[in-house]
Amino acid sequence: MSELALRILFSIVAAPLALWIVLVGGAPLAVLLAVVSALGAWEFFRIARASGHRPLDDVGIALAGLLPLVVHAHYLGLVALRPALFAVVALAVLAATIWLRGVDGHPLGSAATSLLGVVYTAGMLSFGYAIRYHDVVRGYDVVGAHQLPAGPFTLGVPPGGVLLIFPLVVTWASDIGAFFVGRAIGGRKLIPSVSPGKTVAGAVGGLVASMLVAWAFARGVLVPFANLGFTPWGAVAFGALISLAAQIGDLFESLLKREGRVKDSSHIIPGHGGILDRFDSLIFVLPLAYLLLGWLPVPVIR
Repeated sequence: MSELALRILFSIVAAPLALWIVLVGGAPLAVLLAVVSALGAWEFFRIARASGHRPLDDVGIALAGLLPLVVHAHYLGLVALRPALFAVVALAVLAATIWLRGVDGHPLGSAATSLLGVVYTAGMLSFGYAIRYHDVVRGYDVVGAHQLPAGPFTLGVPPGGVLLIFPLVVTWASDIGAFFVGRAIGGRKLIPSVSPGKTVAGAVGGLVASMLVAWAFARGVLVPFANLGFTPWGAVAFGALISLAAQIGDLFESLLKREGRVKDSSHIIPGHGGILDRFDSLIFVLPLAYLLLGWLPVPVIR
């Protein structure tokens, strides 16, 4: 089977499943984020080792897989996430390098890459769960209890699910716009030393596509399904900032692979490469989207 056929087949199966998980939220979303984060951390440490570092792979992968589940428990009211908790965990990782790496095991690089791998993957992707239960819609959607009131949305679609789909759709619009405009126009390279295939025209195309899709989604989907609205300029600003974050996220992962001299982060996804190859943009997008969705939307008065 060709790589293109594998890519299409995987997308046909994975896309509806992912959409269902986003809409359902709760434990299924937490488990999905945990699996993606753990695999992403494994790929990150693989690249780090190719770059000459010696991260604490097992510790980092375990923490990355655990963090989205802890976030889920926090939203259920079972665990209180406090800054001191994260500080103690980080210090435990630093302490572990004393015995697991020692003086001759490059402890500074080991500790730094171990912590960065967890933050870069699980730390950022967990904002997907936070968006799903964002304060702007949380009154209409309770974690673990999907009895949602009629009125602020239609067809039984939870507003938190729609809110999470918003930055995902805008990110995909940026990727698609950059790809097709870049191929159609070509021209000056964006940052050839990092990613030789990306062009300035493609970056602009992704920016414009994101702004248009953000404006259309805000008017056509957020208003009827989530009872939230954006001003036209607010929607356009959201699209532009998400596109910038997505493109920078893509470039950052390319930079990591350049240092490690690897083409793909792995081959774990049929026809698509690795987890980081598919989620690199969202790693940068989700935290920014969480902030913007707390600032820009306004309730729709009916």
